[in-house]
Amino acid sequence: MRTRAAALLEQPGKWQVIDVELDEPAEHEVRVRFHAAGLCHSDDHAATGDMPVGKLPLIGGHEGAGVVEAVGPGVRTLAVGDHVVAQFVPSCGRCGPCASGRGNLCDLGMYALAGSMADGTYRAHHNGADAGQMTMVGTFAQHAVVSEYSLTAIDKDIPFPVAALLSCGVPTGWGSAEYAAEVKAGDTVIVMGTGGVGMNAVQSASARGAAHVIAVDPVEFKRSSALKFGATHAFAGIDEAADFARSVTGGQGAHSAIVTVGVTTGEHVAAAVNAIGKFGTVVVTGIGDVKAEGLPINLWLLSMMQKRIQGVIFGMGTPPYEITRLAGLYRSGRLKLDELITTTYRLDEVNQAYADMHAGRNIRGVILHESS
Repeated sequence: MRTRAAALLEQPGKWQVIDVELDEPAEHEVRVRFHAAGLCHSDDHAATGDMPVGKLPLIGGHEGAGVVEAVGPGVRTLAVGDHVVAQFVPSCGRCGPCASGRGNLCDLGMYALAGSMADGTYRAHHNGADAGQMTMVGTFAQHAVVSEYSLTAIDKDIPFPVAALLSCGVPTGWGSAEYAAEVKAGDTVIVMGTGGVGMNAVQSASARGAAHVIAVDPVEFKRSSALKFGATHAFAGIDEAADFARSVTGGQGAHSAIVTVGVTTGEHVAAAVNAIGKFGTVVVTGIGDVKAEGLPINLWLLSMMQKRIQGVIFGMGTPPYEITRLAGLYRSGRLKLDELITTTYRLDEVNQAYADMHAGRNIRGVILHESS
């Protein structure tokens, strides 16, 4: 079938809306009609070239929700008519990481930036050439063929724009506080960068009973928004936040600092290390330029203060479990998701959406796919 999609034809480059031809679903694959797609900074990293990808054209988008329209042979977990959330990391349930409870590190994730299916082939084509799908899903397309291992079924009462955020930003931020930082009641927590991921780290730290949840963002709109999502204090810079953390911990520093800056640098990580106290944890969730080198931290303090730097993907949680339980928290009124969506866009407005993100106008933008 034929569909429309926003894709990169060069890197670096702008998103271009193109016509795409889709194959029928193969083994363990389904065809999805996406209704909503989240505009995450990670796709922008592909556009700027900070994150090299393996295949061009590349259909963007790794946050998305829609309806299963067709199923291929051997599909066991999904049926036509199911509402689904895309996972930016697949989870096969059978590889070593999945079997040991680390489904966010599934071996099938090796194909994510290649943009292919798990067998190394492609289901989307443009002008006779194969087209990759961002993290094997490509939610900037109105329709896509996707592995069943990259989708989680959700209840039909969850609105598509909200459900799309469960693909990445919400579980990544939430788990950064819960699993990576291991926030405990009474802790002092710093969250650096309060966009679509960081705001959920704020929500998670607050829900876990942190005494002080300190948001750091140079954009006043995001600082004031963070206070509505559970932050107790907000500062424009990390130095002010670190001084405040020390003032409420007897001079020690924060128990954890979660780095969710849109374009993360070694300087951000170093500042976070300086802001935590003994036995503190720095969680590095934000993505930087893969070509960047060096981490200007004091190794003596890292060792002698027993500090820890922890990397994170998908919040260190298993995707189907996290998507389902966070949807439940939303339904019960204990997780703010509607409030995360600042602006909605048409597919043709994707470049404006990313311009708004860079200008600090959005917590999270969402594309609403038009009926086809």
